[in-house]
Amino acid sequence: MKRGSTLFLRMAVILIAAPVLAMGIFGLFWLSKNPANPDYAHILYPIVIGMYVSVIPFLAALYQAFKLLSYIDKNQAFSDLSVQALKRIKYCAIAISGLYVVILPFVFLVAELDDAPGLIIIGMVPVFASLVIAVFAAVLQMLLNEAIEIKSENDLIV
Repeated sequence: MKRGSTLFLRMAVILIAAPVLAMGIFGLFWLSKNPANPDYAHILYPIVIGMYVSVIPFLAALYQAFKLLSYIDKNQAFSDLSVQALKRIKYCAIAISGLYVVILPFVFLVAELDDAPGLIIIGMVPVFASLVIAVFAAVLQMLLNEAIEIKSENDLIV
């Protein structure tokens, strides 16, 4: 397969990673130093720490997606390496979901103090989004395993 066929997806992965890194370096640091309401700044610190920690599995999943695209370029899309990359993406998505579930009680406290019930719904978005990605990666992993088995059976027949 031509290398340029996955170029758009590679650029998308880079464009997804860039704002996350920028927000992690500049935005969250600024937020922890300048809370909107200093009276409950102590509640924001666990949220900011959780957001910083969640960047690690997010970038690991993007790296695995980048590796998966390189396997596609090398005509190794139907290999155990691709299955392993999808498995790691699934575990990273589950880790992100778990981290945001741990953060959710602190978001609830901030929402109670600030009288903003919509904040709880916004806090639940990363949990469900990462769970959807985990389920999608699990389904792709299962389908890829079945395709590899069918391919190996066909190779033995011919």
